[in-house]
Amino acid sequence: MTYRLGLTGSIGMGKSTTARIFADLGHPVWDADAAVHRIYARGGAAVGPVGDLFPGAISDGAVDRAALKRAIARDDTALKRLEGVVHPLVAADRDAFVAAHADAPLVVLDIPLLFESAAPPELDGIAVVSTDAATQRQRVLARPGMTEETFAMILARQMPDADKRARADWVIPSDTLDAARNAVQKIVQKVTAHA
Repeated sequence: MTYRLGLTGSIGMGKSTTARIFADLGHPVWDADAAVHRIYARGGAAVGPVGDLFPGAISDGAVDRAALKRAIARDDTALKRLEGVVHPLVAADRDAFVAAHADAPLVVLDIPLLFESAAPPELDGIAVVSTDAATQRQRVLARPGMTEETFAMILARQMPDADKRARADWVIPSDTLDAARNAVQKIVQKVTAHA
């Protein structure tokens, strides 16, 4: 029986690095953001339906994310309609990934907005990647093109870190790479012990 572990964490907490640790240990990792990129790409499952909703958001056979963002900004109902199309396609991508790795003792589902999602997937456990607010801020503001205003806007859309930690089965500290690696190894040992 495959253990489905949800991996989440707010922006700048080190979730991508932590996901790589799981992958380096040989555990399949599904990435929600990568799934969205796949379905938005030329020939992707979302191109037709998104084009039906927002004809101006398709360019060169793919979803133009900048044009889509502008369309959403102009219409209060647009985001809900977009989510109605995209969420089922992302869920289908995720389910196909889990089915393809049915023999794996552990599958990691990297979902940035796991707790914020209206329809979270069925999971066996949740790990939240976390660090202190100063480290988080420093990491995020070091990203190219990131501003204080954008960072504040992203944080406002995310559940507070303390709330995520309270709802998690495991908290993975990402203050250092070693701390994250040790926490990941403990989770892997625990969930695969009965596999």
